[in-house]
Amino acid sequence: MRFGYHSTMCDPSFYMPLAKAAEAAGFDTFTLPDSICYPEHAESKYPYNTDGSREFLDGVPFIDPFIVTAWMAAGTTTLKFSTSVLKVPIRHPVLLAKQLTSLNTLIGNRFVFGIGLSPWEEDFLATGTDFHSRGKRMEEIIQIIRGLSTGDYFGWDSEYYQIPRIKLCPVPTEPVRILYGGHSDPALKRTAKLCDGWISAGGHMNELADMIHRLKDYRKAFGREGTPFDMQVMGPEVYNPDSIKRLDDMGVQEVLVAFRDAYAAEEDHRTLDGMIAEMNHYAETVIAPVRAAGR
Repeated sequence: MRFGYHSTMCDPSFYMPLAKAAEAAGFDTFTLPDSICYPEHAESKYPYNTDGSREFLDGVPFIDPFIVTAWMAAGTTTLKFSTSVLKVPIRHPVLLAKQLTSLNTLIGNRFVFGIGLSPWEEDFLATGTDFHSRGKRMEEIIQIIRGLSTGDYFGWDSEYYQIPRIKLCPVPTEPVRILYGGHSDPALKRTAKLCDGWISAGGHMNELADMIHRLKDYRKAFGREGTPFDMQVMGPEVYNPDSIKRLDDMGVQEVLVAFRDAYAAEEDHRTLDGMIAEMNHYAETVIAPVRAAGR
């Protein structure tokens, strides 16, 4: 079992010391959220909290994940980094592929790309991208990123993207692993068909078991059941060794932990020392016994 740490949009000055502390405590991954802006007016509802409100994002500091990853990677040696998740269809695939290949070239393949659609129509309005085609474009973007990441000439011609045959240089020595975040049936099918893994945004054990079962069925249907596949889970089931044992038995390879409710519309009064203490306590009470048990 691997362990990822989510700092839930903390004070930007905390990132480097938190990354160093996570590596020292035995965490495997530092995962990062993504949000480009906070619109003055919005009608979109957020699908992962009870009332669909967006107020928890107002005034919250989001640093671009690629930039902060490059910075934290410079101060660490083994810690991996991921996104949970980056809003992909609001970005152009060629520029996105260039960022990904540049980043993983510089930091030794330590970045895992967690992706999602974005539930906010306002993100698409702000970037001049179409909201209604986001699912179809997501599937094309995944394939374009994979093609451009080889370092060979690659082109694409579709209703949404017309890319002449080009190649990127440099590219990393290993393909960028792409994990998909989403709970809907189309999201699970897209994950099974095109991606290297899945990210859960929460859920209790029975809900997770159902989604994992469907993922396995879809992967078999798409002829991909024998290929490597990682599952990352966050939520209430990742904070004690017994639950993690059950997740391990279900095929989950990594749990993502956060010690603050990211959806709470309240001022963040955390201190750096307090956040590191939370991290170290989890390492002592959960990571150590799980690893001692051979998980």
